[in-house]
Amino acid sequence: MRIAIAQIIQESNTFVPFSTTVEHFSAQYIRRGRDVLDGLKNTKVELNGMLASIEEAGGTPIPLLATHGSCGGPLTRECFDFLLNSLEQELIKSLPLDGVALALHGSMAAEDQEDCEGEIIERVSKCIPSDTPIGVSLDLHAHVTPHLLKPNTFFIGYGAYPHTDMFETGQKTAQVLIDTIMGKIQPVMSISKKPMIISPVNSRTTDGPMTEVVAKARELEQDNDILAVSYFMVQPWLDFEDLGFGTLVCSNANAVKGQKAADFICEMVWARREALLPSLTTLEEAIDLGLRSPGVTVIGDCGDATSGGASGDNITVLKTLIEKNVHQHIGLTYLTLVDAPGALKASQKGVGSRVKLSLGHTLSKEDGNPLIIEGQVKTITDGLFKMSAGLEGAEMNFGLTVVLAIGSLRVAVRSVSGLEWDTGQFTSVGLDLSLPNLVFVKSPSHFRATFGPYADQILTADTPGATRVNIKKVNYKKLRRPIHPIDIIDWTNIS
Repeated sequence: MRIAIAQIIQESNTFVPFSTTVEHFSAQYIRRGRDVLDGLKNTKVELNGMLASIEEAGGTPIPLLATHGSCGGPLTRECFDFLLNSLEQELIKSLPLDGVALALHGSMAAEDQEDCEGEIIERVSKCIPSDTPIGVSLDLHAHVTPHLLKPNTFFIGYGAYPHTDMFETGQKTAQVLIDTIMGKIQPVMSISKKPMIISPVNSRTTDGPMTEVVAKARELEQDNDILAVSYFMVQPWLDFEDLGFGTLVCSNANAVKGQKAADFICEMVWARREALLPSLTTLEEAIDLGLRSPGVTVIGDCGDATSGGASGDNITVLKTLIEKNVHQHIGLTYLTLVDAPGALKASQKGVGSRVKLSLGHTLSKEDGNPLIIEGQVKTITDGLFKMSAGLEGAEMNFGLTVVLAIGSLRVAVRSVSGLEWDTGQFTSVGLDLSLPNLVFVKSPSHFRATFGPYADQILTADTPGATRVNIKKVNYKKLRRPIHPIDIIDWTNIS
């Protein structure tokens, strides 16, 4: 049993002023053939979950391609074609195959394509016999539509947010694929949609309104005819007409039961739409609350969330801290900023040197002006560290990173944007998380998985940027209306 495995993952944001290129993928990794397995060894990602299931079943995994681009703007067509052609070349070399397992995101877009995952699946399908099954794992924030569904293709999404079940999702995807190849089951997909966009702040599956939905989904899967129930909160920073919450159910040749389950989960989420609205504080209020509180206060800089595609170079937090004289407080404050020229200039001065820099908005030039600061270079590092949650064991590359001391502020100025999920973004540059009064993370919710144990208090700030978590403030142009929470509506199923 020969099963090809491949991964192409990037989460797009149509509200950022820059495109994603091949360089954004190569800055993380692009691996082919055997290097796929060697490069991702000991990481808790989908591909390794797929590998585990295939090997346990006595099958032969055929690694094709693995790449992960930093969240950002839609891919250039040149970039997307490069990825498609690379996958196709490796796929053709691997034939014949009994099945194909793909790890995709579900919210990757190109400049001329809103459904990159659909085009990837279509390209793969053209290279293999029409009856060869394809299993696809998706992020819980995938943008799912009826157009995504293809013959002989099934989908299984993450069940957890923060995303701590990538490995398990890969395992399950491969197991369903194996059972399909062996003729034990016949996957059939059903989809249901609702006119609602859910902010990531209050949609965690660990606590809050979604916990009951998750429990019901797992209960439905106890039925032998229901292979997988997946719910998709959707990446909210895509300006697409058909954006909205969706449910996909993979049934065993029972479309009627699958559709009933998909509709039921959608109705459950719809009934909780008000409870899912985010609880936000202003940036100024969050700072004041943190300064008055003992222990460590971790604050999500939600509007500049690099995990949602923002550039990470918005200086709103830094500017506000200085304006409020927080840099003169005794307690330390940690924060990050993407500014490659600033990191380079500071590194050239050397550790211990005083530097004067223009920081911020090197990428998001239309969103604000740089801030002139003076500080001392505390550390200079290469920006490499291994993640401990979600992408556990995976290496993150933030590029040349310099920690600047501006009074009691510690600003990790890095060269490359990347996921701010992990405490390693601070500890790897010498910043002890037991020491500060305030810690700012450019993430709306995912950071809780690793920062939670350090935090005496967690707040979410309604900051500006390309990832506004107050959906009513997102500047959609194409989005079909009415839709919750922007409009007041009371619709039934629209799938």
